[in-house]
Amino acid sequence: MTQNIENRSLSDLATDLRDGRRTARDLAEWAIANHDLHGEALSAYKTWDPKRLRAEADVADAALSVGIDLGVLQGVPVSVKDLYGLSGTQTFAGSPKALPESFEKEGPVVSSLRRQHSVFTGKTHTVEFAFGGLGVNTHWGTPRNPWDAETHRVPGGSSCGAGVSLQEGTAWIALGSDTAGSVRVPASMTGCVGLKTSFGRWSLEGIFPLSPTLDTAGILTRSAEDALIGFAAIDPEHQAKLAELMKDAESLDPASVRISTRDITLWQDCESGIAETVEDALKELNRGGVRLVEST
Repeated sequence: MTQNIENRSLSDLATDLRDGRRTARDLAEWAIANHDLHGEALSAYKTWDPKRLRAEADVADAALSVGIDLGVLQGVPVSVKDLYGLSGTQTFAGSPKALPESFEKEGPVVSSLRRQHSVFTGKTHTVEFAFGGLGVNTHWGTPRNPWDAETHRVPGGSSCGAGVSLQEGTAWIALGSDTAGSVRVPASMTGCVGLKTSFGRWSLEGIFPLSPTLDTAGILTRSAEDALIGFAAIDPEHQAKLAELMKDAESLDPASVRISTRDITLWQDCESGIAETVEDALKELNRGGVRLVEST
């Protein structure tokens, strides 16, 4: 069963996989079909290995078939920024030459997903050594922002392939990193949700460094709900609280949410339409019950 997979949230997929309505192999084949269709044009990936993708999906299915449930992300396709170590896959960090084999060692973030039998789709492109916010890579090519079929527009960086992989339909979670916006910028430019964790929240072991005082690991997802699930499933302190968090999210009173506004420095030098679009979104949230608080 593969129809309508593109509309399923992480919560939906977890239920589908456990109820037998679909398999991890279904998700893998859907991702592969999307990559076959869009991959060459969008160029989200530095490394793409459908054989490995199918094999990991089969392992996840085999575990579920005998009642081994290792976490909500079991069987879910995840793309990995080419700064992260991924066993058996070279790390380039956006540079023209592969880094030493030691940079293939998986750190705690990837290991957490590995233990859950998540399915890794491949390594997504990054700006060379993560130093840049546009997503440009002159060595391997710049991924194409999928929202413009006519003009090759940048997707934002340095996690430039991450957001593209989500919109391409090859992953539900994209691992990224953020030093000065490298999760948030590509998320905003490709229409995804970017979660920059607080400094020190997630281990940076197994991730090629840029700044030892600013680097953070993070994720990009297709929705805020998926970001909540992805964060809780990876975060050591919240893995056991995921069901509780989801219940709280479902019953969340919009009036309990406050958004601070009116910091005029946010809008300085914006191109026409950007500040106005944000204002319209804030007004819509306010109509839904979210409280807007003017900052001083």
